[in-house]
Amino acid sequence: MRQLIIIGSGPAGYTAAIYAARANLAPLVVASSVEAGGELMNTTEVENFPGFPEGIQGPDLMTKMQEQAEKFGAEVLYDDVVKLELEGPVKTVTLGSGAVHQAAAVIFATGSAYRKINVEGEERLSGHGVSWCATCDGFFFRERVIAVVGGGDSAMEEATFLTRFASKVYVIHRREELRASKIMQERAFANAKIEFVWNSDVADILGEEAVTGVTLRSTVDGSERHLPLDGLFVAIGNDPRTHLVHDILELTPEGTIKVDGRSSRTSVAGVFAAGDVIDPTYRQAVTAASSGTVAALDAEHYLAALGEAGAPATEDDQIEGLPEADAAKVGAA
Repeated sequence: MRQLIIIGSGPAGYTAAIYAARANLAPLVVASSVEAGGELMNTTEVENFPGFPEGIQGPDLMTKMQEQAEKFGAEVLYDDVVKLELEGPVKTVTLGSGAVHQAAAVIFATGSAYRKINVEGEERLSGHGVSWCATCDGFFFRERVIAVVGGGDSAMEEATFLTRFASKVYVIHRREELRASKIMQERAFANAKIEFVWNSDVADILGEEAVTGVTLRSTVDGSERHLPLDGLFVAIGNDPRTHLVHDILELTPEGTIKVDGRSSRTSVAGVFAAGDVIDPTYRQAVTAASSGTVAALDAEHYLAALGEAGAPATEDDQIEGLPEADAAKVGAA
């Protein structure tokens, strides 16, 4: 049985793996068979991650994180988790291949997925004018004409932020009124660079090598028209990848995993969470990485408390409610 399994391979998962491996926990990282590396694998140049003043390609950054984790002894497995049994002192992780792994502790760092509009050109032009993160990619659109799809607070925040760079920002919304809070609406309406396109859906994203425009379809009469653009930002929300733990871990009203204060401790002893899966607000690579650090340190302290000659955790270190018999069982494993 292993000491630690980390589920997820984005900045949170790999940072947790680096710290855990350096603590001689020999973590197993379940990296996914199709989404290894997380959302940064779909990003071109990353200029806001500390330590890379010239910028770094998203896939290159994740490769370096993985190599660093493996250097210290982490094992990376390209498979998908299909079932979790997290109650009790021994955690069981079942993979799509049928393999079953057990550990005394688990870090859940599966991230979140941006909601997509699912139209032609969206996937093909991802990273070539189509983006889901204004703070990540806005800098590349200086003096360009771009559009934001959405009508909530996140869309208004993205549009307002993008006016720092773009010469013009359209906000495309399928209704004739916004869902955003009043203060966010007022801020956007007052910005001279923002123009609203009401009652419209994006039917197609145009361009071969880069975005050149979109086809808009009226939600009122179905008519279509072309809108020339240099970039398109999709801001219709994102969903934390928590489907594996919906009936196991306590969630917040936002759908993220609930943790204890600034820690990574979840509602189940020995299970920790990190990254976008606990963060409905910031969702940046650097905040995910710092969250992974917290999770690794919390897991290390938990395991150390259990491993003291098979003794139970102290009152300060023990995660609430873990029986002494269970603590002894894990310590002896």
